[in-house]
Order: sequence, then C-alpha cells, then structure tokens
Amino acid sequence: MMEVMVTVRFKDRNYNTNVLVHKGMTDEEIKRLAEEQVIRQWNL
Repeated sequence: MMEVMVTVRFKDRNYNTNVLVHKGMTDEEIKRLAEEQVIRQWNL
C-alpha cells in the first residue's frame, strides 16, 4: 500500500486529501476513493 495525495472539488472548493491505495489501482478508483472520503468529512 502507498499514500497518494489527491485534490478533489466539492461544493465549489478544492480539498487535498490523502488516500491509501494498493499498487495497481486505476486512477478512476483512486479518484472515487478520494471523493468519497471528502464527502464523508465535509458533508455534515
């Protein structure tokens, strides 16, 4: 596993988030994980 920093746009703002990913994951999978993480954190 490795840590990747991803920038996600949510509610007209950019958020940087770190995501733990497995080697071989596609960019789409990583982006989806990052978006889900930001939504969980900021969609109160």
